[in-house]
Amino acid sequence: MTTATHRFDHSRLEIVSRAECLRLLRSVPLGRLVYTAGGLPAIRLVNFLLDADTIVFSSGQGDKFRAAERGDVVAFEADDVDLDRHIGWTVTAIGHLSVVSPDEAAELRRTLPLHSWLPMEDPQLVRVGMESVHGRRLVPWGKRPREG
Repeated sequence: MTTATHRFDHSRLEIVSRAECLRLLRSVPLGRLVYTAGGLPAIRLVNFLLDADTIVFSSGQGDKFRAAERGDVVAFEADDVDLDRHIGWTVTAIGHLSVVSPDEAAELRRTLPLHSWLPMEDPQLVRVGMESVHGRRLVPWGKRPREG
């Protein structure tokens, strides 16, 4: 379903392009990493930055780091919601987690303002290589299609 140049899904949420998803991800400092820990789903809030079209964040030596060492498939979600106006967006990325090499990590730390919000000993940089990115936006009532 389309309205002007906007596409909507069956729930009347606007479908966000990949380029707009990346722009939206750059606009917020926090997201949620969804990974597997001990065979169960785990979700952790992380502060992050985009490096080109990959997500980068600091990690200690815990479960997230071990998932990166294994190259696990993960999901990453960030969003922004205006509770008063009932509008907002969500972006979900799926990809493989990996540990950033020490040389590349040193360069990234020089060029990106990436600082963990948690005190960590020996923080490591971890990357989500986004293999798919999907976004949806809840737009004001007047901009939504009448039918779903």
